[in-house]
Amino acid sequence: MTEPRLYAEAGVNIAERTKFAASLPGILARARRTEVLSDAGPFSGLFALGAGYKDPVIAASADGIGTKVKLHLAADRLDLCGPDIVGHSINDVMACGAQPIFFLDYLAGSGLTTEQKQELVTGMATACEAENVALLGGETADMPGVYADGEFDVAGFIVGVVEREQIIDGSRIRPGHVLLGFPSSGLHTNGFALARRVLDIASGEPPEDTRSRLEERPPQLGGKRLGEAILTTHRAYYRDVQPIIHLVDGMAHITGGGYPENLPRTLPKGLTARVDVDAWEVPGIFRLIQQRGEVTPEEMYEVFNMGIGLVLYVAPANVAAIREACPEATPIGEVMEDTGARVVLRGLGG
Repeated sequence: MTEPRLYAEAGVNIAERTKFAASLPGILARARRTEVLSDAGPFSGLFALGAGYKDPVIAASADGIGTKVKLHLAADRLDLCGPDIVGHSINDVMACGAQPIFFLDYLAGSGLTTEQKQELVTGMATACEAENVALLGGETADMPGVYADGEFDVAGFIVGVVEREQIIDGSRIRPGHVLLGFPSSGLHTNGFALARRVLDIASGEPPEDTRSRLEERPPQLGGKRLGEAILTTHRAYYRDVQPIIHLVDGMAHITGGGYPENLPRTLPKGLTARVDVDAWEVPGIFRLIQQRGEVTPEEMYEVFNMGIGLVLYVAPANVAAIREACPEATPIGEVMEDTGARVVLRGLGG
């Protein structure tokens, strides 16, 4: 069979694609659970729930990591894409109380080498393995003409399972419920369009310029390199929250849209979530972005997590038990009767 040269000249190299596909079974095997019934190769992955459930409900979520991929690419750290998308996805699906069980990825780009594709998928397999989530499969698409040469995007699709009677939907939240916040590891995967512009990184300059800027040590970071602070991956919270999840009445993953968009997603109508922004110390990376970009405090809390990546809605009677099991869970506010606003940020004029 002759080599399909025209297709390769158009930007899709079948020989390299076959080489990449042949490497996938070994990569996916790193993130395999006993419930997985299929290896890489078939048109769909198979996962057996088994008989250990009474009334299981499937939870599913899909997301991406936004323009952070441009920073990963410029910094030559494609291995970090996996922990970012897996951590983000786990937090989304666990917000209803579900245990994440399997994950699928979607990679689309143009001109990526086989080694780059392998690095991306290996990063996902490593992250899934660490969280006991099966990497069930995915899709890698070469799309010249849609993406510029060397550019790519990544998306994740995650499935979890929860017993119907254990679904967390916010319906039990009442005035007086306490907001407990878990620290973020940094920006996570949101706000990078603003952060890149303000910090002038991965915004069209040569990659070597980006890597040089990532070596800077701004005073706001207390001696840390900028790259260390901004490339930190998206923290996954399931292992931390799982032991006390039965004591939680609502969860909010603070992602795109910050506090005003995410806190109401699990809050019943007629209630207001009040956040005391002085209840925790905002990490230096956010102060750096705010100062360099002259960004208003209000916009910062609308775009970024500001150091809190997960918020639990908890009845007052359960706060002590949760804080004993999870010492880093910090009271950051409370639920009130409707004040005319779904979210009030006290300390910012609210």
